[in-house]
Amino acid sequence: MMSECIFCTLPGIKIFLENELSLAFFDKFPVSKGHVLIVTKRHISNIFEATSEEMASIGDLLKRVKEELDKTYHPDGYNVGANTGSTSGQTIFHLHVHVIPRYQGDAGTVRWHT
Repeated sequence: MMSECIFCTLPGIKIFLENELSLAFFDKFPVSKGHVLIVTKRHISNIFEATSEEMASIGDLLKRVKEELDKTYHPDGYNVGANTGSTSGQTIFHLHVHVIPRYQGDAGTVRWHT
């Protein structure tokens, strides 16, 4: 992991779930209650650089994260996605997948705004 990358150092972040190649934690600026990020332990900038093994590890955590969020927050649906490149809205250039619980009647946006 690269020391200058916030997802490589994770200052003050409590890991929610992890496996050999990826980890999950709650987003610091959640779009909704229970918003989780899944990141690879290896520093790569986007999903297209991930190995097959890293993609499988992300998939494993995605299922585990959903199970835990379903038990705790009981959302009505989910947005799951990864931005790739600044034009798509990526601001941290370390692969991360958003798992955003959605609730009936919420705003329905997928980005946090100030």
